[in-house]
Amino acid sequence: MATFNENFNSHLEFWIGPKDPRVRGWLLLDNYLPTFALTVLYLLIVWVGPKYMKNRPPFSCRGLLLIYNVGLTLLSLYMFWELASAAWHGSYNLYCQNTHSAPEADIKVMKALWWYYFSKLIEFMDTFFFILRKNNHQITFLHIYHHATMFNIWWFVVNWIPCGHSFFGATINSFVHIVMYLYYGLSSIPAMRPYLWWKKYLTQLQLVQFLLTVVQSSSAVIWPCGFPIRWTCFQISYMFTLIILFTNFYFQDLRRRRVCKVTHYMSAYVHAHTLHVSYSEDVRLKSTRPLR
Repeated sequence: MATFNENFNSHLEFWIGPKDPRVRGWLLLDNYLPTFALTVLYLLIVWVGPKYMKNRPPFSCRGLLLIYNVGLTLLSLYMFWELASAAWHGSYNLYCQNTHSAPEADIKVMKALWWYYFSKLIEFMDTFFFILRKNNHQITFLHIYHHATMFNIWWFVVNWIPCGHSFFGATINSFVHIVMYLYYGLSSIPAMRPYLWWKKYLTQLQLVQFLLTVVQSSSAVIWPCGFPIRWTCFQISYMFTLIILFTNFYFQDLRRRRVCKVTHYMSAYVHAHTLHVSYSEDVRLKSTRPLR
C-alpha cells in the first residue's frame, strides 16, 4: 500500500507539480486514497441507503439534527472568522494574492482551509440524514455532485495552493453556511418554523456567492500575481457548473411553489363553493318543508 501511495503521489506531482511542503504530514493530506475511498463509501451509502430504508419507518433524528446543525454553524463561524481576520491582518489583495507573500497570515489561512476541507467530509451527514428520514426527494444529482466533488477538490487545493487566492471562495462559502446551517438548526425546532421566512433566499444567497467567486477568480487571471492561473481557471469552470445546477434547482423550486400556491387557492375555492352550495340547498329545503 505504501508503494502504491508513493507511486500515485509521484504521478500527481509529475502532472500537477510539487505539493506545498508546509502542509506535509497533516491529517488525510499525504495520500489521496483515504479521500477517494471515503467518497466511494459515501456514494455507496447514497445508492444502498434508500433501498435499505424503503420498507422501514423513517427516523425523526430531531435532537441529532439540532446538535449537528448547531455544530456546523459554529464551525462555519470559526472558519469564516479565521479566514477573514487572516486576510485582513495579512493585507491580502482581493484581486490576486500569491501563496508566499504573507507568512504569518498564510499559515493561519492554511489551518482554516484544512478545517474547511475536513468540514466537507462532515457534511456527508447531510445526505445520511435525508436517507434516515426518508427525504429521498432531496437527494438530487445537484446535492450528490456538490458534496462528492467539494471534498475531493479541496484535498487538491489544500495540498497545492493552501493559502493566498484560495481563501476567498472558502471565506464566502463559510459565511453562507453560517446562515444555511443556522436555518436548518432552527427548522428542526417545530415552534420556530413559522418564523423562518428567509428560507426562499438561501438559494439566491448561494448563487450570489458563486458569481462573486467567479468575479474574484477572474481578477487573478486579468491581473496575475504568481498564483497558478490553471487552478484559477479550474475554479471558474467548476463555479459555472454550480451556477447552472443551482439556477435550474432555483427555477424548479419556484415553479413547484407556484403550483402548490395555485392548488391551495383552488382547493380553498372549491371547499368554500361546496359549503355555499350545501348551505343554500339546506335553506331551500327548510323553506319548502311543510309546516306541521
